[in-house]
Amino acid sequence: MLLSLLKILFFFAVVLVIALGAVQLSETGQMLRIEYAGTEYALTPVKAVVALLILMVLAWLVFKALGLFLAFIRFIAGDETAIDRYFARSRERKGYAALGEGMLAVASGEGKLAQDKAAKAEKYLNMPHITNLLSAQAAEVAGDRARAGAVYRTLLEDDRTRFVGIRGLMRQKIDEGDTATALLLAQKAYALKPKHRELQDTLLDLEMREHDWKGARQLLKDKRRQGDLPKDVHLRRDAVLALQEASEVLAHGNSISAREAAISANKASPDLIPAAVLAARSYIAQKDYRNASRVLEKTWSVRPHPDVAATYAEIVPDESSSARLTRFERLIGKNPDHEESRLLRAELLLTAEDFPGARRALGDLAEKHPTVRTLSIMAAIERGEGADDSVVRGYLTRALTASRGPQWVCDKCHNVMAAWSPTCDSCGGFDTLTWREPETRSTAASATPGAEMLPLLVGAPKQQAPAAQPEMADPAPASDVTPPPAAQPKPTTPKTRLREVAHVAPGMVPRESDYVTIEPVSTITTPEASPAPVKVEVKHMAIEEPEPVKPASERPAPAKPAPERPFDRAETPEPVLVRPDVLPPEDADWTEGKTRP
Repeated sequence: MLLSLLKILFFFAVVLVIALGAVQLSETGQMLRIEYAGTEYALTPVKAVVALLILMVLAWLVFKALGLFLAFIRFIAGDETAIDRYFARSRERKGYAALGEGMLAVASGEGKLAQDKAAKAEKYLNMPHITNLLSAQAAEVAGDRARAGAVYRTLLEDDRTRFVGIRGLMRQKIDEGDTATALLLAQKAYALKPKHRELQDTLLDLEMREHDWKGARQLLKDKRRQGDLPKDVHLRRDAVLALQEASEVLAHGNSISAREAAISANKASPDLIPAAVLAARSYIAQKDYRNASRVLEKTWSVRPHPDVAATYAEIVPDESSSARLTRFERLIGKNPDHEESRLLRAELLLTAEDFPGARRALGDLAEKHPTVRTLSIMAAIERGEGADDSVVRGYLTRALTASRGPQWVCDKCHNVMAAWSPTCDSCGGFDTLTWREPETRSTAASATPGAEMLPLLVGAPKQQAPAAQPEMADPAPASDVTPPPAAQPKPTTPKTRLREVAHVAPGMVPRESDYVTIEPVSTITTPEASPAPVKVEVKHMAIEEPEPVKPASERPAPAKPAPERPFDRAETPEPVLVRPDVLPPEDADWTEGKTRP
């Protein structure tokens, strides 16, 4: 506000000075006398000022006329003039307009229009480093890869556009699948601009595709020095690359270098499970069992994994079940509350045939977190304790539709892989695999249509039948049995179902060779006939089965009946349902009309 006031005061001061000067000139009696060619001109002060102004305007007009005359002379001589500059500015406006429209056409995907605008901009503008770039991009959008490649090679001649040309050719080679040439071009581009982040990621991806693990590790060091990569992320990724390098070196037979790389990878990232396994196996190859155990125990304390337990077993491969259980207590004690530790303990107790201990170690995992592994262990425990086959089959049937538990899952695209890899097979993400249970649970039933109905078909465990059995007659020789006469109709007998039972002592775990096939005892009664014994032999066991005989006039003298005796459970156990892991007998009634493959 003060500045505005000062401006106003200054304006009034100037006006006041001019007014005072005009008044002073008008009041003075002096005259300006000019004599020219004998004529004297007398001018008052005011007229003198006006005449001076007119003289200045005339001088300006003279100079302008003189400049126009000189410009005309230069135009006639062929020099640049204002007319040339006018037309040049007109061409420049048209060129920039075509350039802008071409860029918009490239962004909107109109390749043909973009090429036309690029040609127009190249005609009006003398800026090849810009118009060539637009021409290359327009050719790519239009699908003219040959034209785009030619323009990119033209860009290599200018220092200002050399990086753009190399990058464009590199992208073309990547699209064509020529990763070897693309890697060379990426290395040249990286030498021009080492801080270009997109180029760094592309170069890292190409080096991993070409298995240039040393170059990839050097690139990670450069990114770490530039501050683009945190320290912990750098250590983790460097360990992954070192592990992959060790695996390839080991595949080529250089075990010493592979051993050193694996050990360095494990030191950099102890939670990297494949690195710990490879490092432990390298120690085992050197017979350094102490360091192998130390590496695996450290990894187990951070992240338990079945591969760690399998490698821990390789340290002493020929030990007994009890000795292995005692040795594994040290490994399990590093992380005793983890689910993997409980499953491992249960499996070791199963190997030692301590089925109650295995049940205690498993706890309620089969109910709280049912997976294929937990349900399979539970089925083995039930089998070992002599439970009914329907109970075992129930657990195995549930395992068909249960989750497979933790797997190698990509955190980026949720792809499930069978084995660990530094990159995902689906999305190509680097170091994105994590050992966890996938969000979309994959089950064994995915390859077995209708497996979801199996738990309903199995039903509840079979109730124990009473020990008492029907009376049986003494066996009679098969040669003494004569068929009934043709006139006498033979009663229809119900079909019998053959069953398979274990012929072992109570409390023992049956083996495959201990199972025998029997036919259950049944009694058929008719209103007019009395039963006569017929011998039916199945494998090593004979069971009496009644059959209608001749009328009383044609019957032989009845033999003295044998004393009744109960069913001997030690010799012939109670029939149970058919086991799911054993092929059914060929003469079973539910296999009639079908042939065994």
